[in-house]
Amino acid sequence: MNFELESYVAQILKDIREKGIEAVKEYSRKFDGYDGEFLVSEEEFEEAERQIPEKDKKIIKRTIERIWEYHEKQLENDKLYIKNASLYGIIYKPVRRIGIYVPGGKPLPSTLMMVGVPAKIAGVKEIAVTTPPKNGKVNPYVLYVAKLLGIKEVYKLGGIQAIGAMAYGIGMKKVDKIFGPGNKFVNEAKRQVFGVVGIDSLAGPSEIAVIADESANKEYVLYDLLSQLEHGKDSKAWLLTTSRELAEYCSRDGIEVVLCKSLEECAEKANEIAPEHLEIITKEPLKLVDLIENAGAIYLGEYTPVPAADYFLGVNHVLPTGGAAKFSGVLTVMDFMKRISLAYVSREEFLAERYLGIRLAEIEGLEMHKKSMEVRR
Repeated sequence: MNFELESYVAQILKDIREKGIEAVKEYSRKFDGYDGEFLVSEEEFEEAERQIPEKDKKIIKRTIERIWEYHEKQLENDKLYIKNASLYGIIYKPVRRIGIYVPGGKPLPSTLMMVGVPAKIAGVKEIAVTTPPKNGKVNPYVLYVAKLLGIKEVYKLGGIQAIGAMAYGIGMKKVDKIFGPGNKFVNEAKRQVFGVVGIDSLAGPSEIAVIADESANKEYVLYDLLSQLEHGKDSKAWLLTTSRELAEYCSRDGIEVVLCKSLEECAEKANEIAPEHLEIITKEPLKLVDLIENAGAIYLGEYTPVPAADYFLGVNHVLPTGGAAKFSGVLTVMDFMKRISLAYVSREEFLAERYLGIRLAEIEGLEMHKKSMEVRR
């Protein structure tokens, strides 16, 4: 834990809690150089749409269609069953209001697509988007995606102040859960507001591991590895291979090359790393899938590179990083849903089985628990 970062973020969040909108404005001026209205106007939505070439509009619409098609299959039905004239099960309800943080350094309309589409499929009623303004404006592609998804609440807010505003309801209605990646300050702010609101995950630097044998196209493998290093100096890339020739070809700055004796050893090493993205480019990639336990996403074959998944395949690119794939997974529609336990017990079953609860209440010394069950006739 970086305690300097923790205390720095904590102080800003404290200011936002105590001083409200004035603190949000102050930090917006300081960090974003912005001193205007936060909520994007209808005129700004219209202006953004005019700026986008028709060809790009078609690309965005087709990409959203592919993401929607993939994610709508994830929606689960309520799981109910009847036993002894009683009803039991799990029902699913969408989170009512969410916040989506869209980074602004490099405009990422794909982030809004990847989070916004499953949220809409889940039935989330209210979506607020925050993103840092550049020269007082939100990226037009981000606004166009928002419009296509029916999102009218977009705020010119970035960084810690955006997370604080969403979590505490400053300058907007409070959200119930925050989604979206960000830098170390945004991540730390999300960590600190967890409990006040829900969060999706704490996304770290991008990662890729490639398992490849002698059959793999060297150029494909190299550029896939380099594509993720492009995200920043903290990004990580591993090549796990049985091919000495491929290992030598991909020995470049930033790429950790591991020469293994077998593909099984490659899979074992991948499980230790638990990468965000795992490509398997071998003669028979499907044979290795059963050996993989820890990965945010598995992409098989020569024509499933990570950048394609990031953009147009339809699979979600919001994935666990930093080894978190050992205990968590890809963003799905169900991350926008809550599981609620349901029971409707018949008199007959209750009276027949309540002796179990009565005795357990006696063991735990909870007299009113016992009385609650005994009093019913």
